[in-house]
Amino acid sequence: MKQEINRHEVLEKITPLIENTSMRYGFIPIEIDFSKENHRWFLRIYLYSREKDITLDDCEKVTRSLSDFLDELIPVKYYLEVSSPGLERKFKSEKEFIYFKGRRISLKLKQPLEGEEEKIFKGEILDYDENEGLKFFRFDDGQELLISKNNIQSAKLYID
Repeated sequence: MKQEINRHEVLEKITPLIENTSMRYGFIPIEIDFSKENHRWFLRIYLYSREKDITLDDCEKVTRSLSDFLDELIPVKYYLEVSSPGLERKFKSEKEFIYFKGRRISLKLKQPLEGEEEKIFKGEILDYDENEGLKFFRFDDGQELLISKNNIQSAKLYID
């Protein structure tokens, strides 16, 4: 008998547990993904910390703390992957602009800014407000920009 799984319901149940467990160790789960690939379920958790780089030991600690509880909440066999987001990770949600405040990013706009042709910039996140948009320091000319969130096509962490 094939069991139908509502991934959104599962995510709703497990997210508070993952957030609380991660925060106990001083980490922020910036992405929690529960999806099916090649007939197998995967739960992927990406951890971030402002204070330090995420190590393999950190991922193992969080995995051990979560696995028994998750087994009770997830009604199918799944594979758990806990990792750091990677050095040049593409942002998947607006909240990442807040988490990564002060970090360097590569930003791609939907439309060029008024009077300009370029749509791709490198710079630093100064601030983010869900109504105002992104306050951004552009490296090429040292200009501070306020970019509407509706004009942001994509953003990713940027390493020199």
